[in-house]
Amino acid sequence: MTALPIAAPAKRRAPAKVLPGFNLTLGFTIFYLSLIVLIPLSALFFKTFTLTWDQFWAAVTGPRVMASYRLTFGASLIAACINVVFGLLVAWVLVRYNFFGKKIVDALVDLPFALPTAVAGISLTALLAGNGWVGQYLEPLGIVLAFNPNGVVIALIFIGLPFVVRTVQPVLEDAEKELEEAATCLGATRWQTFTRVIFPSIAPALLTGFAMAFARAIGEYGSVIFIAGNMPMVSEITPLIIIGKLEQYDYAGATAVALVMLVFSFALLLVINALQAWQRRHTGAPA
Repeated sequence: MTALPIAAPAKRRAPAKVLPGFNLTLGFTIFYLSLIVLIPLSALFFKTFTLTWDQFWAAVTGPRVMASYRLTFGASLIAACINVVFGLLVAWVLVRYNFFGKKIVDALVDLPFALPTAVAGISLTALLAGNGWVGQYLEPLGIVLAFNPNGVVIALIFIGLPFVVRTVQPVLEDAEKELEEAATCLGATRWQTFTRVIFPSIAPALLTGFAMAFARAIGEYGSVIFIAGNMPMVSEITPLIIIGKLEQYDYAGATAVALVMLVFSFALLLVINALQAWQRRHTGAPA
């Protein structure tokens, strides 16, 4: 008898995927990343390279430019540090307590996101100027909050607070309260519970919120120019210097100043990300 040939098993067709494959999504990602980020940044570098070293150094180290660096980065750092403290307090209140009007307060946190920056600057100026609702009571006491560096810090605090709150709030909501209860049962005080149990879990989120608020404040323009006063060597921010150079058709000088801000911001964000990675390794959290 001759053996009958055994039919080969039919190959199963892979189920059709609803979402596009890796190659297509990677291509779209690189395309839009290049179109929105890489090409403009490369143009910034190429335009700056048209300057000689002496011209570049003169453009980025002028007296007005150096004064604007000190104000922009100093005010941004102060505002980000204040936002870390008060952003943590606001997030803590919204997560841990129930009170009348909680939903309204939660919605008001996002107000700086919704307001156009120019509207925010005009509103703050109307409040804090010498004839404003708040400024008319503070100015006789010698407290001037508008048309000086103090106004710049206040505007940057206003636009940076939501970044810290919205970064820390979900981490606090997901925190394990059983660990706090266990620490309390073991005799830990409230301060020890916060510093040993709660703070290590929210520290990466705080650093992320700080980095986002700081980066947002460095490039802020619309909400600052109205309340700053824009006095040279006193309350002139770096984005205003860049706009001034562009209005004078000094495109290479404007890109040179912008390049310095870009490099400094990238270096600072790199340091903050490195601190976050070190903190995760130190606490044993997944990277």
